Amino acid sequence: MKNNLRYLLGVMLLCPCTAMAQNAPKARSGTDTITNFSTYKRSITFAGLLQTRFLGSLTKNVDVNGKNFDPAATTGKITNTFLLKRVRFLVKGTVNDHFSANLLMNFAEFSSDPSNKVLENAFVKYTLSSHFNVQAGQFRPFFGIEDVVPNDIIRTLDYSNQYYAFGASGWQSFQTGVAVFGNINKGGQLRYYAGAYNGNNRNQANDNDNTKNFYGRLEADVVKGLTFGFNASAGSLGAGNGNALGIDIKGGLALNEKWELSLGGEYKTGTNFALYNALTVKPALSQVRMQGFYIFPIIRYNANMRRVRAIEFSSRYEYFNENYWFNHNSRQTIIPNASLIFADDFYAALQLGVSIDIYQKNIPLTTAYNHNLAYLQLQVRF
Repeated sequence: MKNNLRYLLGVMLLCPCTAMAQNAPKARSGTDTITNFSTYKRSITFAGLLQTRFLGSLTKNVDVNGKNFDPAATTGKITNTFLLKRVRFLVKGTVNDHFSANLLMNFAEFSSDPSNKVLENAFVKYTLSSHFNVQAGQFRPFFGIEDVVPNDIIRTLDYSNQYYAFGASGWQSFQTGVAVFGNINKGGQLRYYAGAYNGNNRNQANDNDNTKNFYGRLEADVVKGLTFGFNASAGSLGAGNGNALGIDIKGGLALNEKWELSLGGEYKTGTNFALYNALTVKPALSQVRMQGFYIFPIIRYNANMRRVRAIEFSSRYEYFNENYWFNHNSRQTIIPNASLIFADDFYAALQLGVSIDIYQKNIPLTTAYNHNLAYLQLQVRF
């Protein structure tokens, strides 16, 4: 009886080991011992962002969207509101050590017309090495430091005005195409980005012309904590050929054990296809150009308490002109902001600030009108 029990126990212990041996990658001669990479490092991860806010206009006769309204009007006079700005859900699937896929959706777009909006990222990525990566599908072309900022980390009210304007003209934001990027040198201090895409913005069935947008970016860490970038792009949006150029800088410095200083700045100039296509009387396309710059300093105090990890103070200044050669009306935006961070890496943060917009000339009953907007914003990553 004891012998039978010993035999049965031995079989039970041996079976899992045998199964593992059968499923393990088979060895071969040489240094590489894996003969089948089909499931090597296979995984799937989920993440999300919920960003909700309260907005209140501080300027008389201006609504929460910055539009001046007639005080005698019966509609369009909303001066305070709660809203969901972003409800993003991210799925990343790793097939093996070379292939992965990325899906990003913003369900907050369902609160308005969701046409061509909800799907943001949808691309496949191939990684050969740190020097060569390829991704194809819908993604944000690497055309400035805001394109490299993770989709679920917003350290002030929103992205810059130039980011949305250049996105509307097909130069950045979510586009459909192919890109290559990687390190140029072994240490990774010099990096390149290049690609081609349709240039008619996200979730479009086809390109709107036969001209593709091409872009390139070089990025260099000149010293520890200081990075310079240069961007160039050429393409169209169904209205002839145009171009865009940009330079940017970002850096960070630890002042002591508790205090940190970080800085980001960017300048861009480019063809404003969106404005040109909207004009009734059209000048030469070369005369419709936009330009702008911003500087974004952040001072961070690392409290490192159990429930409060850090406090950030910032004030982004931006100058933007949507057409500096033809009927221009420059816009200056100042956004002082304070962030109370409850979990590391911005996994939970409460932000309070004011967006101050100053135009060169006020145009009544439009959004080109001086206004101040207060906000209280709560964002949680998961």
